[in-house]
Amino acid sequence: MYAREIDGEEFTFGVSGKLIRNVLVMYDRQTESYWSQLLGEAVAGEMEGTKLDFVPSWMMTWQEWKALHPDTVALDKGGRRGGRDSYTSYYGSSSAGVIGETFQDNRLDTKDFVVGVEVNGEAVAYPFAALHAEPIINDTIASEPVLVVFDENSATRVAFNRVVNGETLTFTAVSSGALSDRETRSTWNALTGEAVAGPLAGEQLSRLKSTVVFWFGWKDFYPETRVYSLATAND
Repeated sequence: MYAREIDGEEFTFGVSGKLIRNVLVMYDRQTESYWSQLLGEAVAGEMEGTKLDFVPSWMMTWQEWKALHPDTVALDKGGRRGGRDSYTSYYGSSSAGVIGETFQDNRLDTKDFVVGVEVNGEAVAYPFAALHAEPIINDTIASEPVLVVFDENSATRVAFNRVVNGETLTFTAVSSGALSDRETRSTWNALTGEAVAGPLAGEQLSRLKSTVVFWFGWKDFYPETRVYSLATAND
């Protein structure tokens, strides 16, 4: 999710019908520049090189969202098109999108789901298989301490910077939806990144942009990506 305001001007966006490396391309109606959905950056036109500001969002079940925000208002744009069979056949096949792969990389299967995180030009793919085994990951990307949280029941995922007030924290799960940091023993909401009890109560972890994406899509944009695995996590 991105903010639509650029240098004080509100932009509106549409779907161009084009793809770059199998990822949707948007256009803005003000300049008709093209924008990569994955990068959040204009890739052609008057706005080329301009980046949209990342807005934190969650992909979760309706039940989870309602529990966090009981007074929320939902936008219903109707059911999905194509029927269940068309979705099943696409997800079950080994095809790499509509236009095929740009780079070949067999470290993961073509349609393995990963959580992709990029920090200061360095990218890491966290495969769902690794996240199921280790749903709380303390990692470092481009020298920045990172926390990745994964709910295996709903596939909700979130990434944070794990530095608070200049101190790098190390997190472990203490119960469903709750974390504790080893340094202060504070308790944190795993999805919102807010400290709810302990010495750091009221502090907030900073969100990092993360994307749930097929492996073929992520590695085509980030061919030098690191793939997180339990065996090499501390290498």
